[in-house]
Parts: sequence; C-alpha cells; structure tokens
Amino acid sequence: MKRILIIEDDASIAEIERDYLQAHHYETEIAACGQDGVKFALEKDYDLILLDVMLPDMDGFSVCKSIRSQKQTPILFVTAKMEDIDKIKGFAAGADDYISKPFSFHELLARVSARISRYEALTGNQGRRDEIRIKGLRILLSSRQVFLGDKEISLPNKEFELLVFLAQNPGKVFSKEQILNAVWGVDMFVEMNTVAVHINRLREKLERVSANPEYILTVWGIGYKFTDA
Repeated sequence: MKRILIIEDDASIAEIERDYLQAHHYETEIAACGQDGVKFALEKDYDLILLDVMLPDMDGFSVCKSIRSQKQTPILFVTAKMEDIDKIKGFAAGADDYISKPFSFHELLARVSARISRYEALTGNQGRRDEIRIKGLRILLSSRQVFLGDKEISLPNKEFELLVFLAQNPGKVFSKEQILNAVWGVDMFVEMNTVAVHINRLREKLERVSANPEYILTVWGIGYKFTDA
C-alpha cells in the first residue's frame, strides 16, 4: 500500500484528505505543522507528500527545501492561492506539482497517482534496473546519485530526472515538448526554454567540453537524445 504524508495545519481539511485517500487504498499520516512534517518526512519513508504552503510555524517552501536536502520524495503543494511567482518559488524549492484550493478530490487523486507513477518510473521501481552505466557515467536510481568516473556529481531534482529520462532511452530522439511533458508534466507552470536551460546545466556538469557533448546530443531541428555509443 502506498504511503502519503499530509502536512496540513487545518485539522478538518487534513482529515477529509486522509479519509478520501484511505478510501482509495492509500495509507496516510498527518503532520499539523512544518517542523513535524520535516521530522516525519526525514525519519520515515513515504511515496508522496501533500504539503500546505501556509503553515503556523514555517512556510511550505522552507519545509520543501528541508525535505529536499535529504530526500527526493514527490511533493505536491496544496494551497488556497498560487500566483505565478509562488509557483516559481515552489518549483525552485523542489516541489513536483501543485494543486489549488478549492479542488475536486477526483483531481487530487489523479495528481497523486500521476506523481507516484512518474517517480517510480524514474527511480526504477517498476522493474527497471537500478543502475545505468555508459561511457564512464554511472547513475544510481534508488539513491539518486550520479558519478562521472570516481567523482560524484550533485544534481538538483529536475536535472536528475531529466538525465534519467534521457539515459533510460539511449539513442531515441525527443522533442523539447516531449521532454517537458515527461519530466515536468503537461500541467506544470514551466516554459519551453526550461528544457534547454536544464540541458545546458547538465552539460556543464557532465561534459568535458559542453560545446562538444558526449552524452546529451542535440539533433538539430528536432530535439535531444542520449548517446547510445
């Protein structure tokens, strides 16, 4: 059974979310403040975290950053209002998605299921091998570590997910739109140039000469592919 942590200070909302998710076969736990939420998230294993932005002791962005410093559990922001700048702050803090109140529980269930499925696909929990090796590059899916030779390369959440998506499909060409949908999701508040920006950041960290890449190759007029050599 999948486990979900609900970080929400409004007891009535938290209990409604809990009851609905449990009715659909999710195991849930509630943290009523940010500090407890961080404590639970780091000490236990969850398949997804529902995180309210407005909490009494610390805001959701800070909670998200604290969790992201040690774990990559999918985080879905739940908020009464999400302006564009807040969306940017949320994704920068490491959030995977957001849902604005009031929302339908059908939408909540769909987003929860989609985020868990995407995370499992990216981390190899659906039967894929746990390690990818190619040309001196080693990607450990479960621990979310990347090594270039003997050197460990630190990657933020989305850079890691982008690298895994491409590396799990060597030689296959993807358009920017296909990459955006696969890694960020079709309903995410991101622009198309986000893909190019993240590709460039990955190249700076992985390639000996970023202008002449060995791993992430540009297919002019189409998109990108991961080397199959």
